[in-house]
Amino acid sequence: MSKIRMNTEFRNKILNRYVDNAETENTQEREAFFDAREKVDELYPQAFKLAKTVVGRAYPQEDVDTCKSLKAKYGQPLDVVAKDKCFYFSYAKDELEENEDENDRQVSEHFDFGLFGSVGNSEYGDETGKQFAYAYKREELKAKECNPDILAQQNGKDDNPHKTKHIDANDKALGYSNYSNYNSDNDNNVGISKEFDSQFYLDIIGTSHCRSRTIACNKQEFQVFKMLKQAKANVITCHQKWIDSIEKQKQAMKTGLKAYRYLSEGVELMKELGIELDEAELVRCNSTGLTIYNPQNLASMIKGMKNTTMTRDQKIAIRKEYEIEERAREELAKLKANPLN
Repeated sequence: MSKIRMNTEFRNKILNRYVDNAETENTQEREAFFDAREKVDELYPQAFKLAKTVVGRAYPQEDVDTCKSLKAKYGQPLDVVAKDKCFYFSYAKDELEENEDENDRQVSEHFDFGLFGSVGNSEYGDETGKQFAYAYKREELKAKECNPDILAQQNGKDDNPHKTKHIDANDKALGYSNYSNYNSDNDNNVGISKEFDSQFYLDIIGTSHCRSRTIACNKQEFQVFKMLKQAKANVITCHQKWIDSIEKQKQAMKTGLKAYRYLSEGVELMKELGIELDEAELVRCNSTGLTIYNPQNLASMIKGMKNTTMTRDQKIAIRKEYEIEERAREELAKLKANPLN
């Protein structure tokens, strides 16, 4: 029976199947990403409970109620209470560094509890909000046939139609419109974004830009808010590392598949990678003499692109193995220098 030749359809089929498997494979990179999201889930209620206390000190409930009653009596001119989910928290340093003066005593930072809230140093307009939202709601976006990994895949690349298309689709699927520059009463989010954000609204007095209403807290409280922000940033970092690992594997597969001519050894390649497929879905390696694309060699190379973080036990084992080899070499050198009669 003649061998079935490779074509573009077969290349895409095997590549897509491999990527599907890579996204569900329990690797160190994937585990780190899931652990990072769980840490955010743990910190969110703790940080918001504290924010509720801190904001409540700045805007006591009785004052909020008074303002609301005045609005009810006198109308729009006294509409000064709004709900918000982002705040400028600030504390004063007890001691200054040698190179600091009184202008450096106050430490302030913007904290946004919203799904698309920035986790960087910028209040608005950076990409970290979308990076977190897409990674945090990855399964929901996948279920809507969107690409939650687009920003990770396009990291470092200029804007382009492909990237824009998927960003727009993700934003629409999550119900994201655009965060208001003033307060959350003006946000137009719906669906998943609105449901998420609605958990974190607090009453504030004053409807102006949040920077103009910095809220005092102590250093310990400030650090709790920082922990949540850093945990959200870590979700982005871990997601990026996981997707980078998959993209490297994907590129290696693409390069290898270009050299394949037939289907039969494609079965061997996928078996080497631990993936069972029917022959009709696979591509055969050619005989160009490039040994890297031999199924066993290519599979070994691709496997080496994941689980790149060594555990402490692995490092200790490697060190012990090295020390044993060193002692063996020393003993061998002694024997050569003083041979037995």
